[in-house]
Amino acid sequence: QVQLAESGGASVQAGGTLRLSCAASGFTYSDYYMGWFRQTPGKEREGIAAAAPGGRTTFYADSVKERFTISRDNAKNTLYLQMNSLKPDDTAMYYCAAAHGRTWYGPLLPSTYNYWGQGTQVTVSE
Repeated sequence: QVQLAESGGASVQAGGTLRLSCAASGFTYSDYYMGWFRQTPGKEREGIAAAAPGGRTTFYADSVKERFTISRDNAKNTLYLQMNSLKPDDTAMYYCAAAHGRTWYGPLLPSTYNYWGQGTQVTVSE
C-alpha cells in the first residue's frame, strides 16, 4: 500500500524557517519523481518544487526559488523541503507527491503525479 506522510508543518512568523518531511512507503521510492505542492482554499494546487529520482535534478516555481530547497534521501525513502525566509503568502497546506509511469506534463504539474499525501499545514504570520 502506497503511503506518503508529510510532517513538519507549523505556525511561524514571517522571515522564519521550516523543514517539511515526507516519509514514503509501499513503492520503489528511488524510481519516482517526487514533488512538493501547496494549496489554499479556493485556489488550484501549485507545484513548488520537484526532484528527479536521483535527486541531482531539481525544479522550482519562481515563487519559491532561492528560498526553498528540495532534497531527497533515497536510503531513507524520505523527501524534504527546507523553507527559508517565509512570507505570509507561503501560508498553505503542503503536499508531497510521487510520479512514475504516467503521461509527463512537467515536474510541477499535479497531473503528472500518481500518489499524494494528506498534507501538512504551514501558516506564516506577519
